[in-house]
Amino acid sequence: MIPLRDVIPSRTFPFINISLIVLNAVAFLYELSIAGVNFEPFLRVFAMVPGDFVWPTVITSMFLHAGWLHFLGNMLYLWIFGDNVEDRLGHFRYLVFYFTCGIAAAIAHVYMNPNSMVPTLGASGAIAGVMGAYFVLYPQSRVLTLIPLFLFYMRVVEVPAVVFLGIWFLIQFLTGAATVGVESGGVAVWAHVTGFLTGVAWVIVFRKRHTEWA
Repeated sequence: MIPLRDVIPSRTFPFINISLIVLNAVAFLYELSIAGVNFEPFLRVFAMVPGDFVWPTVITSMFLHAGWLHFLGNMLYLWIFGDNVEDRLGHFRYLVFYFTCGIAAAIAHVYMNPNSMVPTLGASGAIAGVMGAYFVLYPQSRVLTLIPLFLFYMRVVEVPAVVFLGIWFLIQFLTGAATVGVESGGVAVWAHVTGFLTGVAWVIVFRKRHTEWA
């Protein structure tokens, strides 16, 4: 399932969410510019390596991506779900919330893969937190979704947000459960699970107390 957009317009301009997307884009374009002999040393410094863990890489790794599909997929999810979550939390709370989820996700990945020397990168842990927040805040929303039914046939349908996000989380959880005891290297499945659950829990603390969306 490929999300295209949700049905809820944001009531405020999501400048934090857009800024995060722009920063990710700038970092990714820089990665492309140094592709080749300089790329691996760059990753060793700025990507998170669980077996050689240093705290600053928890943040820097959140702005790096492994390729076009990784980058575009993450940014699509952030674009669709982030603006509404920022609207409900407020700009500063959303920024703190985003990094809180990303840090929790990174710690989970390190815990599950303590000896891995594979560089880990991507914003998906933080974005999973945003998705968890959306799951709580907008259960009545719907997501316009592209569903490939056959090789050359696709259909666009509106899927309830709780169903779309619930299926996404279930896939992550089952994938993680199937790999318990086996280090997953750079595939941060438990980071996705932890980010989502952190988003679900912390959105109650971070959201502004004002009129609910209806």
